[in-house]
Amino acid sequence: MTTTQIAPAARARLLPPETGRAGFGDALRSEFTKIMSSRSTYWTLLALVVVCVGIGALASAGAASHANQISKASFDATQQSLGGLYVGQLVIAVLGALTITSEYATGMIRTSLAVQPRRGVVFAAKAVVFAVVSLVVGLVASFGSFFLGQALMSGHHLSVTLGQPNVLRAVIGGGLFLAACGMLAYGLGAILRHTAGAITAAIGLLFVLSVLVNFLPHSWQVNVDKWMPAIAGSQVWTTVAGQGPHLFSAWPGFAVLAGYAAVAIIAGLVCFRTRDA
Repeated sequence: MTTTQIAPAARARLLPPETGRAGFGDALRSEFTKIMSSRSTYWTLLALVVVCVGIGALASAGAASHANQISKASFDATQQSLGGLYVGQLVIAVLGALTITSEYATGMIRTSLAVQPRRGVVFAAKAVVFAVVSLVVGLVASFGSFFLGQALMSGHHLSVTLGQPNVLRAVIGGGLFLAACGMLAYGLGAILRHTAGAITAAIGLLFVLSVLVNFLPHSWQVNVDKWMPAIAGSQVWTTVAGQGPHLFSAWPGFAVLAGYAAVAIIAGLVCFRTRDA
C-alpha cells in the first residue's frame, strides 16, 4: 500500500470528532460578531454616550448658573446631571430595533436560521448580546454624565457624591433604564420586522405617550402617567422623594418599564418562532 493510499485514512484519524449542532454558546459568539461588525453599531453607541453626557452637562451648567434660585432641599443633582437619558432612550431604541430588523431588511435572517434552525436560540442569543452591550454602554453614559455634571455644579455647592443616599442606585439605574428601553425596542422590532415601524412604535411608547398624557385632565393624569413606560422607568434615576407623590418609587417604577419590555420580547419571540422568515 502506498503513502498516497494510506494518507486519507491517517488524516481522518487526526480530524476532531463531530460535535453535533451548534449550541447557545455558538449562537452568542455569532450574534456578538454580527452586532460588533456593523459600523452603525459603533456610531449609534457613540451617539448615545455623546447625547447623554452632552445634554447632562448642559442641564448641569444651567443649574449652576441659577444656583441662587434653586432650593437645595428639593433639588435632585443626580437627576439633573442624568437629564440626557431622556434623549438617550430614543437613541438606544434605534439600535434595539436595528439589532433584529436589519437582518429582515437584508434577507440575512434566512441565512442565520439555516445555520441555526432553532429559532428560540437565535432570538435569545440576539437578546442577550444586545442586552449586555446596551447595559455596558448605558452604564458608561450614566456614570460619565454624573461625574461631569457634578463637576460643573460643585463650585456652586449643588453637587453630590456616589456615597450619598440613593445616588449610586440612581446612576446604576440610569444604565438599567437605557438597557430596558433598548430591549423594549428589540421586542417591537421582532413583532413588526420593519425598522422604521419598530423605531416609530418605540418612540411613540417611550416619548410621545409621555407628552400626550400631559394633555389629560389632572384627575386622569395622576392615575395614568405613572404607568407610562418612560415616566415610570425614569424614577429609578431620581434620588429626591416627593417629585411626584402619585408616581411609583424607584424600583417599582423600573419594574413597570421592565414589564413593558418583557411583554414586547415575549410577543416578539412568539412572532419570531411562528412566522416565516
